[in-house]
Amino acid sequence: MEKIKENELLKLALEVFRKDLPVQVEFDETEPVYDIGRRVDCLLRMVIHGKEIRYYVEVKANVTKTDKLLVMMRKGRFEHPFLLVARYINGQMAEQLKQDGIEFIDTAGNAFINQPPLYIFVKGNKPTDIFKVPPIKRAFKPAGLRTIYSFLCKPGLENKRYREIAGVTDVALGTVDWIMKELKELGFILDMGKRGNRLIQKEKLLQRWVTAYPEQLRPKLTLGRFRGEYGWWQQKTLDPFKGQWGGEVAAAKLTQYLQPQIITIYTTPQQLNQLLIENKLKRDQIGDVEILEKFWKPAEPWTYKDVVHPILIYADLLATGNERNIETARIIYEQYIIQLIRED
Repeated sequence: MEKIKENELLKLALEVFRKDLPVQVEFDETEPVYDIGRRVDCLLRMVIHGKEIRYYVEVKANVTKTDKLLVMMRKGRFEHPFLLVARYINGQMAEQLKQDGIEFIDTAGNAFINQPPLYIFVKGNKPTDIFKVPPIKRAFKPAGLRTIYSFLCKPGLENKRYREIAGVTDVALGTVDWIMKELKELGFILDMGKRGNRLIQKEKLLQRWVTAYPEQLRPKLTLGRFRGEYGWWQQKTLDPFKGQWGGEVAAAKLTQYLQPQIITIYTTPQQLNQLLIENKLKRDQIGDVEILEKFWKPAEPWTYKDVVHPILIYADLLATGNERNIETARIIYEQYIIQLIRED
């Protein structure tokens, strides 16, 4: 969502909110506040019935489970609470946000404010069509997500010839061309003329990627659900050319913090049967082992050997929608990812 649209959405949500309450509002768009994963959109100051409340604001056209977890990761870590501002928050999501203590307002008049003695909870209002849901950009559909993942994991790749990018990402050459054009239009790639291309706004791009990944790409990667003998994976080392741990197991291996409940493996369709045989895994639609197809072109084993890249581990944890993975996701981000997305 472009900045001008973010401002319009925020102003409309506040106008609707003011209809029911005498609210004075000031907001500072330049407040340089950084949180886990990205910069805060603005600092908002509300005065309601004589009570002053300051919020760090996160503006979203639509709120997903991943967005909810990202906000929960920030709770309690900063001077002011967070206020989620959205085009529309449905009744089910409103209940989840209230339960998790995430305050919000939307352009339909739904709201949750919990600043004792002030308490407001409104749900069930239907959205206006002023802010229609924008179509998903092609850069955040499967081919684009595979390309962005490679850019984030392999610094400098965006400055290579398109044919080389196509070879690394396993994306068609023509598709690489329009992905690059769109990333430039969105402000994520800076065209420096003879000096080539440079990836910018990397933290914002990462959060756009982890939000789109579980909806646009991950469901297409499923090779099946399985079940094995109890604890079979605990002392198991995978051949990184054949398979790598993802999700909770990979996170546990990197941090020694999490007790995995879902076992995630990334492999290729060609390696699947051998993997099942070697580990005595049997198909089970409700099994605790999920096997997904590698969506990046197999390359040499990397620093973390039989686990996938921390960016993918981070995305997998958020894709679970499970609150118990929040602290581990934060650790992964702070220890392994910040250094990759830091602006030069």
